[in-house]
Amino acid sequence: MRTIVKGKKIDVSPAVRRYAEKRFGRIERLLDDRSDAIVELSVERHRSDEDSHIVEVTLVIGGQTLRSHAAAVSHEASIDTVVDKIERRAVDFKSKPRVRARPVEEKAILRRIADGTAEPARDPRIVKVKRFAIEPMFEEDALARMDELGHEFFVFVNAESERVGVLYRRTDGDYGLIEPVLAGEYTPGKGARDARREGRR
Repeated sequence: MRTIVKGKKIDVSPAVRRYAEKRFGRIERLLDDRSDAIVELSVERHRSDEDSHIVEVTLVIGGQTLRSHAAAVSHEASIDTVVDKIERRAVDFKSKPRVRARPVEEKAILRRIADGTAEPARDPRIVKVKRFAIEPMFEEDALARMDELGHEFFVFVNAESERVGVLYRRTDGDYGLIEPVLAGEYTPGKGARDARREGRR
């Protein structure tokens, strides 16, 4: 069995790569020489620190694809969790008689998974709802807070307008601000900021 470790928009350190290869070595007894474990690591900045490090693993056994994932405070912790999960699934799979795919078909499946062209296992869905308290602050303070956290967006209550605002980082390096308003309050062509400015005149 080979363990293929790759990063999704991140560079995987040699230490983490070695750790993944060592931990996945424990399931070699369940697989044959033609099986690969494809391990993909990523970091989602908008999540809390406790579940920002994501590890997704794909196994191809007998022409069948097994997938699992885990999220934790570090990639090492996520690897520990996902190895336990995928090992249980592999044991269950091996205990059930199945028709084995031909080697050519198995190699084609692995190739599609490795280059990212495989069919997705399922449609994305909301798996977690997070609620948190927010306090009024000025735009400049919200911007500083977002940079401090390293997030791509930041939700806050504007101390000036008393409305919810969403700061986000643009691809050109600047920032954008979304100010939601109710449909009846919205004037096409004018943002909430423009309306407030007119009110001061």
